[in-house]
Amino acid sequence: MLYDCSQLAERERGIAAAIEAVGRGDLVVLPTDTVYGIGADAFKSWSVTALNNAKGSSAPVPVLVGSRHTLDGLVFGLPQAARDLVDAFWPGALTIVVEHAPSLQWDLGGGDGTVAVRMPLHPIALEVLRETGPMAVSSANKQGQPAAETAGEARDQLGYAVSVYLEGGPCPEPVASTIISVTNSEHRVLRAGAIPIEKLREVVPSLIGLD
Repeated sequence: MLYDCSQLAERERGIAAAIEAVGRGDLVVLPTDTVYGIGADAFKSWSVTALNNAKGSSAPVPVLVGSRHTLDGLVFGLPQAARDLVDAFWPGALTIVVEHAPSLQWDLGGGDGTVAVRMPLHPIALEVLRETGPMAVSSANKQGQPAAETAGEARDQLGYAVSVYLEGGPCPEPVASTIISVTNSEHRVLRAGAIPIEKLREVVPSLIGLD
């Protein structure tokens, strides 16, 4: 089911349907400030598996959160540099890779004890996330295909694998998030993206680039 979130009543119904779908383990597509994402409950391993099956991918799935405070409950320890970056760029197009708390009962497809986390700057995504809690979210496209910039484009690729599509209009800046690893004393850019490294170095001058 696709909901046009430009219509207030349909937006309310769509967000409620998405929250309910995530709760029962189904997949949803929602807009973010980068590209559209396909999401699942991060703590339901079968849902994360279904997400990767829908995409045709086996890659570890990043996590989106609806609040900065949620991050503290997910990580083993957060270096000061990571806190500074979060304060400066969240919500926004910055993904940080951190060591997750060993007690977390989840399987996101990676076995190295780390997780990639982001808080998106999009009202629809945040409204859903604040009710569902952390969601495993990847770009809403088949592996090797262009990232979806509308829910309609995502539906063309993912079809009935997804229960709820939230249409929030075209992505304003369809550029992937910048990814930074902050898992040890060395802080490194893993993927260039929407936030330039020059901006990041204003906060963490020692940040290592891709070159």
